[in-house]
Amino acid sequence: MSNGVVIVSHVKEIGEGIERLIREVAKDVPITVAAGLEQGEVGTSFEKILTAFESNTAETLLAFYDLGSAKMNLEMAMDMTEKEILLFDTALVESAYTAAALLQVETSIETIKEQLLPLKIK
Repeated sequence: MSNGVVIVSHVKEIGEGIERLIREVAKDVPITVAAGLEQGEVGTSFEKILTAFESNTAETLLAFYDLGSAKMNLEMAMDMTEKEILLFDTALVESAYTAAALLQVETSIETIKEQLLPLKIK
């Protein structure tokens, strides 16, 4: 599968929980998580995000995040990878779940984008 999912959250348990949830519907989709800081602190890390990009076996990654500062770190990491990263400003849980479920059944990226439009955060 050439498409995967990256989840970025300020809290380790949130990222791990979302991954656990979406694995129920997308067991074949490559999913990586960058959540929390060292020592369990709340926050996001450019380095963890870049590692999540590089350790994901997919070449095109759909990236989802929880809060604005995560987006800044995502955008910096996007500049440091050769992979294609599609960043979504959408409700984290619902959009990551929807995208992963659709990737599992090999739905096109364009269709996934259309499906996620109602979940856009304004």
